[in-house]
Amino acid sequence: MGIMFYYSVVTGWALKYFLSAVTGALNGVDHNVYWDTFTSSGIQPVMFHLVSIAIASFIIYQGILNGIERANRILLPSLLVLLIVGAVRSLTLANAGAGLDYFFGFKPEALYNYKMWLETLSQSAWSTGAGWGLVLTYAVYMREKEDITLNSFLTGFGNNSASLLAGLVIIPAVFSLSATIGSADLIANGTVDFKAAEAALAAGNEGLGFIVIPQLFSKLPAATLLTSFFFLALFFAALSSLIAMMELSTRMLMDFGFERRKALPAIALLCGVLGIPSAYSMTFFKNQDWVWGLGLIISGSFFAFAAIKTGVNQFRETYLNRPENNVKVGRWFNIVLGVMIPIEAAVLMIGWVYRECDMVACWYPTRPFSLATCVAQWGMLIIILLMLNSWIYSRVSAEGSRG
Repeated sequence: MGIMFYYSVVTGWALKYFLSAVTGALNGVDHNVYWDTFTSSGIQPVMFHLVSIAIASFIIYQGILNGIERANRILLPSLLVLLIVGAVRSLTLANAGAGLDYFFGFKPEALYNYKMWLETLSQSAWSTGAGWGLVLTYAVYMREKEDITLNSFLTGFGNNSASLLAGLVIIPAVFSLSATIGSADLIANGTVDFKAAEAALAAGNEGLGFIVIPQLFSKLPAATLLTSFFFLALFFAALSSLIAMMELSTRMLMDFGFERRKALPAIALLCGVLGIPSAYSMTFFKNQDWVWGLGLIISGSFFAFAAIKTGVNQFRETYLNRPENNVKVGRWFNIVLGVMIPIEAAVLMIGWVYRECDMVACWYPTRPFSLATCVAQWGMLIIILLMLNSWIYSRVSAEGSRG
């Protein structure tokens, strides 16, 4: 839910930029100024944040079959088509090969950079939904004899394939168009120095998606169409994820005994109110992304802990190697889940804390990217949950006894 509170803001950004692209409002503008003006305006980001919640709520309100499933039958294939078309166009640009080399080139020195491991593994957890219950939520609606192992594999494979496609859309285009518009310098041997492209990719998710990409697309023929295409795909991707997050939260309240017609408005209201600070302030937004993104490492380790507590081999045989499954999971799974994942989580967290503690500023909870701000907010959440625990337990017990 902590991620949902600021992710709805991102969905609103994508919707705003799609509408701006379609109407031609992005044509000929200074994209840095346009982005800064929009995000600092206060009212517009909040408004689009609330509109995104309303759209997701309307879809969820229709139910699993008529709402979520029907919407995803449109959103996900459309997103796939948009990504494929975008990747083909990007790969046919001049100098796209330099982007492919940057994207897929192996750099051994990166293996010794702990920050690379921390960011890529937390991004993978964030992207696949590992550690925050999205897959578990949708699993509630699966058929009893569903092939869990195959579906789990396809979920991860499909997600990472879409990520690769998105990279093929963006990264070759950045390198190609950086050279095309003259932002790359020729070096002595006549090849192109793509430092400008690498600087653009280092602009971060917000800078790359909402500043660099529109700027680059504006240099191509049919710029309005291409830019609209890109932000429509981005909105579809964000909306499908927001729907999953809101359904997760709604489902939790339903498990506590609330009816859907009461749980969904409560979640929408909560998301709307608690998402306003992230919509209003980019500093607050980035802080929330930092705190709850890193929190996935901790929450994800609890899944491994639950499996270890049950018995990893028993977990594998009971829940994965079911008679109806066509794909069987071998004993390697015991080592991965019982040993490697806990070690990985511990090393990442210890390494991150060690690095942060080298800086005096890490102990200031008001700093957006400090160790203290994570510990303070995680601690506040734990205290709130402990306070609610008795009430939730009594409510669920009462509902169970009445049932």
